[in-house]
Amino acid sequence: MLICSWNVNGLRAALNKGALQKFIKEKNPDIICVQETKAKKGQAEVDFKEYEELWNSAERPGYSGTAIFTKEKPLSVFYGFDDHINIDYNWEDDQHGSALTEGRVITAEFPNFYLVNVYTPNSKHELTRLKLRENLWDPAFLKFVQGLEKTKPVIFCGDFNAAHTEIDLARPKDNEENAGYTKEERKGIDNIINAGFIDAFRELHPGETGRYTWWTFRANARARNIGWRIDYFFISPKLKENLKSADIHEDVTGSDHCPISIEMEF
Repeated sequence: MLICSWNVNGLRAALNKGALQKFIKEKNPDIICVQETKAKKGQAEVDFKEYEELWNSAERPGYSGTAIFTKEKPLSVFYGFDDHINIDYNWEDDQHGSALTEGRVITAEFPNFYLVNVYTPNSKHELTRLKLRENLWDPAFLKFVQGLEKTKPVIFCGDFNAAHTEIDLARPKDNEENAGYTKEERKGIDNIINAGFIDAFRELHPGETGRYTWWTFRANARARNIGWRIDYFFISPKLKENLKSADIHEDVTGSDHCPISIEMEF
């Protein structure tokens, strides 16, 4: 089973460029999770006949949003966090709105695992959402996937808007307190791994450098490979033996992110 993930930075833009269609045709994934759709179902001309469409769009038009396209019909689908997660944390709107109405999480249940597609809130240039990340989103998301894992193993993927270690970005020293590489955001990834979840790419490519998933549009960064690895697949430890490959598709253009993938054998 090939599962892919891609922050497309606007689904309509990716489709208009033909980028998503080309990638799906070439890789033929069983499931593809996309983030930052910036559209509601019906606003984008999606024509993937083999795939069932699952959408979680933001209330705010043209913003955020996630979707899953899957060949295998899920046993169940749910959107956002469980009610008890929403109750357990003191969610408040910030100057950007409510993170709970931005279409950031979709969960699809399959026979062997839960698949969670997530678009983690960006801490913003002036770190105006860092406290949301540190105190609410990151711990709530971890608690959510841990709750799922009590029933069956979990695969979760998407744009986590954080580089974990020095080898996950080209210029760590220059970015130590910048959004995406603060100690608070890195601790969020630490907490996921300390809870037992496996970073699929690092499991199979330990210590490999120069492998990134996002590049700013500025200063010709992509051509120079001045990038960040902020998109991930994490898997439950029970799925470690099922993991056959984990790849970053740096050659695929169409967004400021590139797709990532894992191959699982069941």
